[in-house]
Amino acid sequence: MRHTTTDSDQDICVIVPTIREYDCIRTYVENAREHGFDTSRLFFLLVTEDFCETENMRKMLLDLDVSGAVFDGTRREEWYADRDIESYGHVIPAASHAETSFGLLYMWDNPEFEYGFFIDDDTLPHETDFFGTHMDNLAYEGEVESVASDTHWVNVLYQNAEEHGLYPRGYPYSAMDETVQTETTTLDRGQVVASQGLWTNVPDLDAVRILMDGDLQGQAQTRTEASDFTDDFVAAPGNYLTVCSMNLAFRREVIPAFYQLPMDDNEWSVGRFDDIWSGVFLKRACDLLGKQIYNGQPLCEHNKAPRSTFDDLHNEVAGLELNEHVWELVDDVGEGATSYTEAYRAMADALCDADPDAYRNGEFLRYTGEHMHDWLDALAELERVPAAADD
Repeated sequence: MRHTTTDSDQDICVIVPTIREYDCIRTYVENAREHGFDTSRLFFLLVTEDFCETENMRKMLLDLDVSGAVFDGTRREEWYADRDIESYGHVIPAASHAETSFGLLYMWDNPEFEYGFFIDDDTLPHETDFFGTHMDNLAYEGEVESVASDTHWVNVLYQNAEEHGLYPRGYPYSAMDETVQTETTTLDRGQVVASQGLWTNVPDLDAVRILMDGDLQGQAQTRTEASDFTDDFVAAPGNYLTVCSMNLAFRREVIPAFYQLPMDDNEWSVGRFDDIWSGVFLKRACDLLGKQIYNGQPLCEHNKAPRSTFDDLHNEVAGLELNEHVWELVDDVGEGATSYTEAYRAMADALCDADPDAYRNGEFLRYTGEHMHDWLDALAELERVPAAADD
């Protein structure tokens, strides 16, 4: 059944993957109301599991007087069946952060959603206008700092890197110790298609870097503060950056090239790179189409719960070598693409054609490319088959 609303202005789908910390939504709604952001524009989509407190989640949305829906595993299966796309259910991995892709399918099935937000449940907004700032970023036109490096990678924490020395999760080790170049560029209205807000408190690091920072609890001894982030910026064309989905807004148009990759639930145990690789592919598509990812404000407070750093390492190690090279495989494909779909299909082909013997767990590249093709097919199927209204 298709989602419907009596409010034609409800144009934002807020996607929150959550198991236990769903109460953070109260703070985000409070922030919106404190800053005069119209909460009738927001639809909160909670992506969760059958064993979670789904009824309490629905009650919370009612208590907050906001629109939304809660989708556990059973309800997702029903949703696929209602649309006759059960054969594409595999594109959303089970019990993985990459289940955020279900939110993208939901948005695609409901064309009134022109904008999407990804919010992780271990974050809280700062006192600034969270939703309003992201929306301003997506509408931004004018001058902004453009950052490039001699390794073709931009560290989103570069502004105070000499002080804290941090590189974010997913930043290739071979791209470290880069020489940074900055200049001013001018953006046209509509050119910004994604707004990545950064994070204070616990930085978004991978397990190797957390261990190097001397932390065994999956967090970091070195923390980030608001003063570590000065000017907003974009990564120059031809440069990549890590895109973390904990604090992110985007335009509907990017969904064909923004699939959150099929991590964790695979025979190679590759995990933890769903948003990282999706960001790589989105940036390549943006470069091909003349679009930009805007970075900086609004900040969120990342309150990552303590957990074994070695558990994170176990989940990441199977894909570490692939992460060093996946961007190189797509860096020269898609020339002449006129749409996100064309650009994404070219990247999917490149992964399918990659030599599986060139890297540890190289077979996962073809697995990913095939899922990327299935993602595009699923979106096309949703366009072809209208569904009935949600209750």
